Amino acid sequence: MASAIASLAVPDPSHPPVIAARSITKRFGDFEAVRGIDFDVARGECFGFLGPNGAGKSSLMRMVSSVSPVTSGELHIFGMDPATNGPAIRARMGVVPQTDNLDQELTVEENLVIYGRYFDLARSQCRDRARELLDFVKLADRAGSRVEPLSGGMKRRLTIARSLMNRPELLLLDEPTTGLDPQARHVLWERLYQLKEQGVTLVLTTHYMDEAEQLCDRLVVMDHGLIVAGGTPRGLIDEHATREVLELRLAASDRSGVAQHIGDLAVRVEDLPDRVLVYTPDGDEALARLRAAGVHPLGSLVRRSSLEDVFLRLTGRTLTD
Repeated sequence: MASAIASLAVPDPSHPPVIAARSITKRFGDFEAVRGIDFDVARGECFGFLGPNGAGKSSLMRMVSSVSPVTSGELHIFGMDPATNGPAIRARMGVVPQTDNLDQELTVEENLVIYGRYFDLARSQCRDRARELLDFVKLADRAGSRVEPLSGGMKRRLTIARSLMNRPELLLLDEPTTGLDPQARHVLWERLYQLKEQGVTLVLTTHYMDEAEQLCDRLVVMDHGLIVAGGTPRGLIDEHATREVLELRLAASDRSGVAQHIGDLAVRVEDLPDRVLVYTPDGDEALARLRAAGVHPLGSLVRRSSLEDVFLRLTGRTLTD
């Protein structure tokens, strides 16, 4: 735990963090959803929270978005305490919720204009900003369309555009691409990358490991309300996995001796119901040793280790509701 937290210091200590959390907890009665975690988020970075259902990510995001109070510990956003400066913090923040909550009866442009009015922007400013953002998310040609018939990807892009009406310095995204097809996900990734290039600080939760690898400068893995690991995507893979993974489909009679046949190249062997995973620095050599020992897999695949391997090792493969 201590080593994970140590790796989460702000990369440039000369600039104060946008978010600084020290020993924060969130309790609901006797249940402790967030159990005393520490992290900093630097200005202009993309910071991710990964974890299975029930890990505490949603509770944490609600505290950071200044709509749910911290039970104990210290949380500062833009150097301010959400308990006393919630409105001032929220005025500088954009939030993309897990589920789109757009007004289905209004047009695309009207959704943005009306939202902008909550920030006391003049109606003319709201219209100008709406047109600018619809260009940014590639929805300018749908400005006059109703929301209801839009595709899931279009609605998600509109939700992100809405969250940017107040020109936020910090954007919180709760599973921004869940349920989208690959093309829509990549379009959103491009827009989020552009925002980061413009200096917007991004904080996201996601269940997609490739999304975390693509977008996040740093991230933490949460489980049961705790941070169990943290760092850069590449650093986490180097620390908790091997360079490659050899996936094997074997006859039942060949499963038991895999580690012995491969020898010191088998850093770790995981026996799953449908396949055997060999974590190794050299998947091709490990496969060659297995074949030299007279074991011929029904199927094999050598791939590089990924954040998914790290995630499953740290949080387990058991399904969590």
